[in-house]
Order: sequence, then C-alpha cells, then structure tokens
Amino acid sequence: MPVLSHGLSYIDLVFLGRTHAIASALVQSSGGVAIVDPGPTTCLATLELGLQEYGVRWPDVRHILLTHIHLDHAGATGTIVRDHPHITVYVHERGSPHMADPQKLIDSAARLYGENMNRLWGEIAPVPASNLKSLSGGERIDAGGRTFDVAYTPGHASHHVSYFDRSSGVAFVGDTAGVCIDGGYVLPPTPPPDIDLEKWRGSLDAIEAWSPDTVFLTHYGPVVGNVRPHLETLFSNLQEMAKWVCQTLDEPGSDEERSRAFADRLRQDMRRHMNDLQVAAYPVAAPFEQLWLGLARYWRKKAG
Repeated sequence: MPVLSHGLSYIDLVFLGRTHAIASALVQSSGGVAIVDPGPTTCLATLELGLQEYGVRWPDVRHILLTHIHLDHAGATGTIVRDHPHITVYVHERGSPHMADPQKLIDSAARLYGENMNRLWGEIAPVPASNLKSLSGGERIDAGGRTFDVAYTPGHASHHVSYFDRSSGVAFVGDTAGVCIDGGYVLPPTPPPDIDLEKWRGSLDAIEAWSPDTVFLTHYGPVVGNVRPHLETLFSNLQEMAKWVCQTLDEPGSDEERSRAFADRLRQDMRRHMNDLQVAAYPVAAPFEQLWLGLARYWRKKAG
C-alpha cells in the first residue's frame, strides 16, 4: 500500500479500469481520518475497498478536503455525505454553492461529456449546506489529526485550493501542479472554463513558498524531492501549449478540427519523452481535445 509519510497514504481509484489515473489521499491518526479528493461516484466501491485495506471504516472518516469541485475529484462527495452525514466537507467558497446544489455543475459537465456522463462519473448528489465549510485561502484547518495550511490556488479552476501539512512536508495540490503519470510528461490540465495563465503562475509560486518536500498530484501520486523543477516544467509546458492553441486560432477550420490538430501535436511532443503506452494513460485523466478548449477560451477572453 503506497505511503507518503507516517499517517499519510493514497488509494488508486482505478478509474475506468485504468491504474494511475485518479488517486485519493488518506490522512489517518487517532484523532480520526480525512480524505483528500474522494473522486467520482463510479470509483466509490474502489475507494471503500481501499479504506478497508488501511483498516478505515466510514465512521472513522471525519473530513473530506476538496481541492476543487471537478467531478474526477469531488463527484462522490454528496453520495458519501448522504450515507455518512457526520462528515464535514472543506471546499473553496466559490465551489461551496455548487456542492450544495450541483445542477449547474452537472449541466456544465454534460456539455463536455454528453452521453458519457453517467459512465464516467455516476451519481452527483448534493451536499447539505450544514456539512460544508467554505474556504478562501489563508486558513489553518484541523483534519485527520493534522493541521493544514490552506492556499487559494486558481489557474486550473477558479475555486481551487491546496493543503499543506507542515509536519510531513506534503502538499496536496489537486490539479495545480499538473498531471504526471509514472514520472513521465508534466501535463497542464486545461479544460474550460477557468483557465488563467497569470493566476496559475501565482498559484505555483504560492505552493513553492511552502517549500514542500512532496507535492501530491491527484493524477497521479507524489512528486518527491524535486518539487521546484517539477513546477517550473509544468509552467513551461503550459506556456508552450498556450502558444500552440493561440496559433491554431489564426488558422482556418472549425474548433473541432483545431482541437484535433492540437491533440495530435501534443501527442507528438509527449512521444519525445515517453512511449505510446505511457502517452495513452494521459487522456484518461486529461482528454487532449478538452485542453484545447480551455486554452482557446482563455485567449478569446483576453481578446475581449
């Protein structure tokens, strides 16, 4: 079972049958248990089995810490809280209303995923407002017997926060530090609608200011000991991807054609660093055509 530090571990949710796509982090102590990003409801049975392997029962779980409300991170939260109403959920203040009433979140996701919604994510249930604790960044919270510093880390999502446990040096950063599977390419996940390069740069600076020994990526796992180079590589790749998308906006064709051309170029770039099997793992966590959509929206907003 993978361990980050004493009392800190993580569970592979085996999303869509693929390992190393989505992970939930687990914080355990005699003071209780916290889960960071429980994942989608389609992975809930796998999460429960993982908890059992660590000797955790649902009555032990006191808190869920959400980095943000995207369904691959937070989709199961309402289902969990409905069945276990003693659990408190921490989430950024911009995401809190959408956890209490997820219909807009569902509608937005449905525009991206269409008929695949249920296959990918399953049930998306509301979280009672009484179970939600809203964050803005700058707080210190107690969960799982630990004290976490909270930072507001937008760029990937306007409602993204990250959590830092000073006692272990582990920062739980959701998608802010990118997608990196098995030590491969550091891919910035850039789905619509909130991508903002300037804010993302500030968020990476905020994470680096913590001087973490480890950053934990939901997609997938820990980056240990070389945090600054990882963050710099992430931002360099983000700038390069943004440049490619900007170039496509000046080219003829439909957005669908542009997004396919971008996806092909991204695959080619990734193949310079990894083999085809490794590259194939990435779209499960971050579909390439959606990355074009988020960056295209960013450029079009800047153009007014």
